[in-house]
Amino acid sequence: MLDLIIKNGTCYIDSNLQIQDIGIKDGQIVEIGKIESESKNIFNAKTLIVLPGCIDTQVHFREPGSTEAEDLNSGSRAAIIGGITGVFEMPNTNPPTSNKKEFQNKLSLAKKRMFCNYAFYFGATPKNQSELSDLNSLEGCCGVKLFAGSSTGDLLVHKEEDIEKVFLNTSKIVSVHSEDEDILNQRKKLAEKGNVLTHQLWRNEECALSSTRKIVKIAKRLKKKAHILHVTTKEEVDFLSQNKGLITFEITPQHLTLISPDCYQNLGTYAQMNPPIRGKPHYDRLWYAIRNNYNDTIGSDHAPHLKENKEKEYPNSPSGMPGVQTLLPVMLNHINEGRLKLDQLVKFICENPVKIFGIKNKGFIKKGYDADFTVIDMNKEIEIKNENIESKCKWSPFNGYKFKGTPVATIINGEIKMKDGKILGDPSGKPMKFN
Repeated sequence: MLDLIIKNGTCYIDSNLQIQDIGIKDGQIVEIGKIESESKNIFNAKTLIVLPGCIDTQVHFREPGSTEAEDLNSGSRAAIIGGITGVFEMPNTNPPTSNKKEFQNKLSLAKKRMFCNYAFYFGATPKNQSELSDLNSLEGCCGVKLFAGSSTGDLLVHKEEDIEKVFLNTSKIVSVHSEDEDILNQRKKLAEKGNVLTHQLWRNEECALSSTRKIVKIAKRLKKKAHILHVTTKEEVDFLSQNKGLITFEITPQHLTLISPDCYQNLGTYAQMNPPIRGKPHYDRLWYAIRNNYNDTIGSDHAPHLKENKEKEYPNSPSGMPGVQTLLPVMLNHINEGRLKLDQLVKFICENPVKIFGIKNKGFIKKGYDADFTVIDMNKEIEIKNENIESKCKWSPFNGYKFKGTPVATIINGEIKMKDGKILGDPSGKPMKFN
């Protein structure tokens, strides 16, 4: 007797859409084809598309430290409402996840509280290189996060010799928030009080490119893997597209959807994030990267803050916006509008995260793989509303946007955890395993 059969779905298998049934037992895919077996549960996916479970490789769930804005439970609820079956969560918490004790603490905080599967980044500091050497033995560790420029929290490694030590001392991939700290400090005076439009002047293109050039130079010299997070500039797209191989990079849905100056005029400090939303030439080049598959992943950089803090006068307002719940609706709408293809999105949020980070048994619909699925309806239209945001912050930069294409079910470890916008059952997410 199977635990669950997904019937009649248009399934993304071997890079093609094919109508198949999927049989699930003990959290694993055991049969693919026309299934006549009995099952306790049948999910009829007729007219729906069944994708491998989608993974958001950049979220900030704020626990421990800032749990008034988000915690591991609420963030994971937002994830599964948005069709995300697994997340990589960031270490810039309070205290930061930069030693083994804090890492174990985060694992225990996640247990039986997170609805989606999860992995955690280990935070790099200028002084914790000795902690980085044996991270492969840490359950649920996806990589090392390095802040080359200041953002939210206290993690910062900006001197070249310290960055080198981080790369030298770990066998894990190093994912980088790439902004140049010296340039940030020099240009801080350009951040005009009360004028959030100046955010992009302060954290300008040179600030991003200078840091990214430095990271790529170090990684290539040491023959180490680096993943550049939330790339925002046309200059970085051109540079990184010529340095593929050891170097991979991410683009966010918000940088593919919001454009300066309109977003700042419409949203004010709610549009403030690091690195910033920029103007149309950068937006166009990011889409050029997508069309040509130069980027490797799309991550939400889900970074919630309470409205009362976001509404502080710039630059006292914090940077960051929620996104884990809206990543898929935003990108599926872009597919419906002809900007990218479904197979590209599957690469960016299912297959490439598995290949880049070495996740075991996920990212594909194959026998023996974990039974994580994102079920989508490409024809369903939805409107994003703040009151429907599952995150504790209760707002979205896409409030009022209408999107065509949305997740309608999230299946994790063989259990239906979200159906038609309703969360089902108790939190049962597990740490991801890595090669």
